[in-house]
Amino acid sequence: MKNTIEQKVKDTFHYLHEHAEISWEENETTKYIERILEANGCRVVTFDDCTGVIGEYGNFHSNIPVIGVRADIDALWQEVDGKFQANHSCGHDAHMSMVLGILWTLEQSPELKNNVAIKLIFQPAEEKGTGALKMVEKNVIDDVDYLFGVHLRPKQETKMGRATPVIIHGATKTLNVEIKGEDAHGARPHLNHNAIEIAAEIVNMLSKIHLDPRIPYSVKMTNIQAGGKSANIIPGNATFSLDLRAQNNKLMDELEEAIYDIFASIRDLYNVDLHAAAHGIAAAKTNREAIDVMEKAIEDTLGIDKVDQPLVTPGGDDFHFYTIKKPDLKATMLGLGCDLRPGLHHPNMTFNEDALMDGVNILFRAIMNTYGASQ
Repeated sequence: MKNTIEQKVKDTFHYLHEHAEISWEENETTKYIERILEANGCRVVTFDDCTGVIGEYGNFHSNIPVIGVRADIDALWQEVDGKFQANHSCGHDAHMSMVLGILWTLEQSPELKNNVAIKLIFQPAEEKGTGALKMVEKNVIDDVDYLFGVHLRPKQETKMGRATPVIIHGATKTLNVEIKGEDAHGARPHLNHNAIEIAAEIVNMLSKIHLDPRIPYSVKMTNIQAGGKSANIIPGNATFSLDLRAQNNKLMDELEEAIYDIFASIRDLYNVDLHAAAHGIAAAKTNREAIDVMEKAIEDTLGIDKVDQPLVTPGGDDFHFYTIKKPDLKATMLGLGCDLRPGLHHPNMTFNEDALMDGVNILFRAIMNTYGASQ
């Protein structure tokens, strides 16, 4: 039976990988998961105005704790072999498959159904940083006492056959910025300010931001568009994006303030309009009880010598909005070693699929340990 679940998990992973959908457009993904949840004893909840699906398994009419397990379902939009497409290069296809593997494992022991209350949360739009907030708005976690997540880890962080009981993500933020000026003839550069040169000046000024060196942070320009097909026009307009990272929320506030000071200087220096729109993800808020549960689950599944220390990473995940919006929620995210290479968000990211069952078994064990059960 173990091999049957493993094959289901791997087959599901391959299907989802081949049918990737970007944030807020995960319509077929939602329907696919919905069918599996309905076929395996779940009460299913979907939403009229957004993607995502919830499966409720067990007894929600008693006083037992409700345990949520969250999988993100969206893919990235990126260039793969010269073609832009939806691409699961962050492991969300694996996360969905592992959470469904928990359901199939539960179905092997039908006597558990009256003694558990498990909410399988298939959340949209993690890559946009807005999906978790939508699930909070939809009251998905109102009755949840414990929340577990999972994320594949690069081989440089966590080796195959090992796992960490908590991923301590940093805060992330994206600033989408517009420079508004006027175009000029290529022969008359004195008649305008070149938006490309202004953007270059901003990059130079960003490198001079100095905050507390003991706490990791970074800011970099990640895209820029200026000018058109005519090379003899000096563009007055440009749009660009900045990627901000800070290991805690306080430093993120300081970093953002320093950037807006730069924008104010640019406005004064070049007499241009400059508008910025921001969206971001908060840094992790950890819970000792949830971490202990996950650590014991890793020990029980892989062995005590396979437990890694808490993983501190500058990456971000909107999973942490759940604990910020519900402070009494006991939550943690499993970091799973899987020989992932070359890295997350690389268009050709790959990993050892044998790790999928490690994730299923660790998460299932965490659930059983939370209920004080032995398996």
